[in-house]
Amino acid sequence: MKLIGLTGGISTGKSTVSTLLKEQNIPIIDADKIARDIVEPGRKANQLIRQHFGDEVFLPDGHLDRPKLGQIIFQDPEKRKILNRCTHPYVRLEMLKQAFIYWVKGADLVIFDVPLLIESKLDRFMSTTVVVYCSDVLQLQRLRKRDNLSEEQALQRMKAQMPMSEKVAKADIVLDNSSDLNQLEIQVKNMTKKLKPSTFTWLFEYAGPPVALVLFAALVKQYAPTLLNTIGDSIATLR
Repeated sequence: MKLIGLTGGISTGKSTVSTLLKEQNIPIIDADKIARDIVEPGRKANQLIRQHFGDEVFLPDGHLDRPKLGQIIFQDPEKRKILNRCTHPYVRLEMLKQAFIYWVKGADLVIFDVPLLIESKLDRFMSTTVVVYCSDVLQLQRLRKRDNLSEEQALQRMKAQMPMSEKVAKADIVLDNSSDLNQLEIQVKNMTKKLKPSTFTWLFEYAGPPVALVLFAALVKQYAPTLLNTIGDSIATLR
């Protein structure tokens, strides 16, 4: 199973690309969704955030007050690191679980939709890294419109992330989302054709590990008695 990392900058269009991939029935592991799930009331990450940030970043029902927490972490890089330490281990564990399930189901590739894919060095585990790009000016316009932010607030959020130029430099594939949806859709379809493994490759990667385990177990079962007897004879001789 091929692991494809999908990332980009805030408001560059990564979620749109993820939606287009879902429409092609390609499995998506959505880090943002997982991050929302693992901070639900009663979850360990939720408790850790309360310990480090206090009750003021929580609503009366126990859910996170996301705008308030976001304001804190975008203004203070150290607080952002603390939040990451509270959540990232649980996000990664859930991503690993989902990837294993897709492998068992026989998926030929799976998309890891991760905003901080490169920053968290998860790109090292991907066979291909895809970055969704647009210009800084367009990114700023989209972000302000999407989240109803002032220019200062939007720039603050953009500067909190790795510069897009650095992400593009580390990408295997760059999707340019500077035009309209139709152009982006064409790029995504062309990318999918390149990424899809051949039937032979899929069979080897999917069936290879289970077959290897079965063969190993059979060899152990067949030769273990002989091997044990040989070891026993050797020990007896040494005595």
